Amino acid sequence: MKNKLSDDYLKVVEWSEEDQCYVGTAPGLIMGGVHGKNQKKVFEDLCQLVEESIQLLKKEKRLLPPATAKSHYSGKISLRIPSVLHQAITLRALQKGESVNRFIQHQLEKVL
Repeated sequence: MKNKLSDDYLKVVEWSEEDQCYVGTAPGLIMGGVHGKNQKKVFEDLCQLVEESIQLLKKEKRLLPPATAKSHYSGKISLRIPSVLHQAITLRALQKGESVNRFIQHQLEKVL
């Protein structure tokens, strides 16, 4: 069975404390999203919006953005930072007895 093109795009529905409702987004495809009090309805509306967005892009003969649902993540990130920051991170990692990689991973986990 052939998938719809919309199946290639990540769809996220999450509760927003600020808005006091569920918010549905499709990162990389649509700027806005949908919202509502019923999580299932928000997801259904989001799927419809993604499908309509894809059809509009095709009608306008515009390129579709890269698929996000089937992305493969290698676990590697190449990051350019100022040398002073690199030095500070290295020193902090040494102080904690960690590698620079592990130190940065811990810091990112705290933020997310």
